[in-house]
Amino acid sequence: MSDSPPHPVTEKSAGAEGAPTRRRLIAGVAFAACTLGVSFLLARRLTNTSWPLERAHMGLVAAAVVLYFSSYVFRALGWQKLFPATGRPGRARCLTSCGAAAASGVILPFRLDYVVKVGTLRRMPGVKLGLEAIVLSIISLGLVDAVAFLPLSISATATTTSGFRLPMILVVLFGIGACGILVAGRHLAKLPFVTSRARLSRLADRVAHHPGGTKRDAILAWFFLLGCWTSRAAGSMLLLAALGAGFSPGMALVVLCLAAAASLIPVTSGGVIANVGATAAVLLALGVQRQEAINFGLASGLLLCATAAAAAIVGFAASFAFSRFPRGLARA
Repeated sequence: MSDSPPHPVTEKSAGAEGAPTRRRLIAGVAFAACTLGVSFLLARRLTNTSWPLERAHMGLVAAAVVLYFSSYVFRALGWQKLFPATGRPGRARCLTSCGAAAASGVILPFRLDYVVKVGTLRRMPGVKLGLEAIVLSIISLGLVDAVAFLPLSISATATTTSGFRLPMILVVLFGIGACGILVAGRHLAKLPFVTSRARLSRLADRVAHHPGGTKRDAILAWFFLLGCWTSRAAGSMLLLAALGAGFSPGMALVVLCLAAAASLIPVTSGGVIANVGATAAVLLALGVQRQEAINFGLASGLLLCATAAAAAIVGFAASFAFSRFPRGLARA
């Protein structure tokens, strides 16, 4: 019945669990700093400005930053809804993982940002989900994300020029295919094409029987992810206007859709220079002046990476603060 002092092993193990999370958070901030440095160097080399936002309207830039940050918040909220109700990670933990993955994904190639996303969430205090549950939630997130992107991709396809119509149609078809997978659900595991391949059959069976959220949760996730893409498009539109490229919702949608399509290619999904070059090339093809096109590519990469790092920091700080309260781990 005597009171025993707290075990030092427990405290040491708790500190050991938090150390990888802190390292990943620091790594995300370092990636943002690298992007900032690359932006300065490329801007000096390719344009007449010392950095991409030198002649920008800072009021519109600030609004774009708020919208970019909001897109990560919406994405984290949507992802959280796709986990099972029992053991669902907190909103702050999902925001930390989404922000760290996005900040690292600007530079990391071959979709290594998924590794950062899974590893960050698993290392967060209070998260008891296994690797399989997190990976399957990311697969569900990708499908719902593609469906949520459909309204924007259809609008962009209807307003773009004939030169970009084919890649835009491919983006729309990808969203329709994702919608078909979600609607078909467990029936896909019974298709002959799937059952004849052992690995594909096992994956389809696991996805079909994965205990995710309810239909209401899936609908809420769709709305959150639609808010994510809408915020991202509005932020790009304001950033284009801030840099003197004009206020063009259609142009912002085309750039956003083609950037999303490029992210599906593993080799080109990472690397700030590749993303900047692709964005600038699209804007040049749409008739934007070279300086505005290059500055937008650099500025959008810089702001997206910086807001992603900020989202990771805010999520980690909120999770740490909530954990100090009795019911914090259940809410954060």
